[in-house]
Amino acid sequence: MIKPDYINIHKKIGYRFRNKSFLLTSLIHKSFRNENMDMAPECNERLEFLGDSVLGCVISSLLYRKFPDMDEGKLSLLKSFIVSRKVLAGISLEIGLGQFLVIGRGEEKSGGRKKESNLANVIEALIAAIYLDGGYKSAEKWISGMFRDYINKTGVSDEYSAKNRLQEISQLKYNSLPEYKVVGETGPEHKRKYMVEVSLEGKVMGKGSGFSKKEAERNAANEAIGKIR
Repeated sequence: MIKPDYINIHKKIGYRFRNKSFLLTSLIHKSFRNENMDMAPECNERLEFLGDSVLGCVISSLLYRKFPDMDEGKLSLLKSFIVSRKVLAGISLEIGLGQFLVIGRGEEKSGGRKKESNLANVIEALIAAIYLDGGYKSAEKWISGMFRDYINKTGVSDEYSAKNRLQEISQLKYNSLPEYKVVGETGPEHKRKYMVEVSLEGKVMGKGSGFSKKEAERNAANEAIGKIR
């Protein structure tokens, strides 16, 4: 019998389930189900499918209301960033969901509790569980709180737009992805400046610098977009 620490989980996620079976299913990884069919007739994959749609709908609505002057292209790129695996895994780490994952022995040995894909997937499954337990309004409230910093963070849309515009252009024009490479660093450790090159099919298309690798990559992507156009 699987007996999660429901009290601690409720505190961590900031939501109390009326039907705990939804929560339990959201935490069961397919590796555990494969090893324990009698204990776990269902894993969280179906919930991931539902949660992905609920999350997309809520984030789209929030962005639409928050940025009335932003065009469809930028809204789509910003949404893509917010629902990306990297962001989902980051939120999962923040609330410590990894420790509550119900995973198989092999997955445990391979560090499954820290894998970005598992951490991202369990957030989607949890969103679906909240939706099934409390309805759309409950899911919307939870998502609004958990993703608030990413929605409000200034500069995110510009940072993500540049790199993703280049990725889309590269896929359409060259059927390949951009490659970023740090080619230099200057300055003291507390104020390090990075130089980055971005290449398409092995050809350097843009260079950029910044006081973080992300800033340098963004500037390199902007230069590359300008050259391609």
